[in-house]
Amino acid sequence: MIMTVEEMKQSDKRILTPEEVAQVCECDPAKIRETAKVNPQLLGFPVSVIGTRVKIWRIPFLKYIGEYE
Repeated sequence: MIMTVEEMKQSDKRILTPEEVAQVCECDPAKIRETAKVNPQLLGFPVSVIGTRVKIWRIPFLKYIGEYE
């Protein structure tokens, strides 16, 4: 499910998907996955890579985009 920034802010999910983040960042989720695996520090927000899965922590991502205080 794709979420808006407002939905992300009100959600109690701890983890976001690359698809959800890509929608907000207006980019390709495959590029987020690739960068997370190869050079995660370039993303600017914390990610966890578990096997082929990329997990993006909701609160740090919202802080990164300036939507969480």
